[in-house]
Amino acid sequence: MLTHKRSRLSLVLHAIVLLVALLALGCDQASGPPAVEPPTASNETILRAFGDKQSNVSVIGEGVVARILADDNDGSRHQRFILRIGADPTVLIAHNIDLAPRLAPLKTGDVVAFAGIYEWNAQGGVVHWTHRDPEGPPAAGWLRHNGRTVQ
Repeated sequence: MLTHKRSRLSLVLHAIVLLVALLALGCDQASGPPAVEPPTASNETILRAFGDKQSNVSVIGEGVVARILADDNDGSRHQRFILRIGADPTVLIAHNIDLAPRLAPLKTGDVVAFAGIYEWNAQGGVVHWTHRDPEGPPAAGWLRHNGRTVQ
């Protein structure tokens, strides 16, 4: 009886170790790639980067569309819009629509969550790389709007 209990316990422990290893390696196929099911958005990192005038900072955040700008068609095409991410700062989202689908339909007042790379400027900064990098690591930026995620 004791051997049977030890055998069951050993099997459970092995299953737990395997699950933890799969999660650590990013192989949890049930939840999809991490960029498709992003963590909860928090503007803490981007607000700190803005205050410290830092650039090249990986950020995840969320904001309200304050203004929709014309696409930037010089070089790679980018969908552009301004998000209000706090009481004062706004950030420009520059989303490469040559590498990822356009976020549409988008209108002023909509809530958009994002992940990408933040670059500081005095107007609030820019978030770019909101898509998969075709030549880079598997970590990717994304945009989420009305339950739809694009990258």
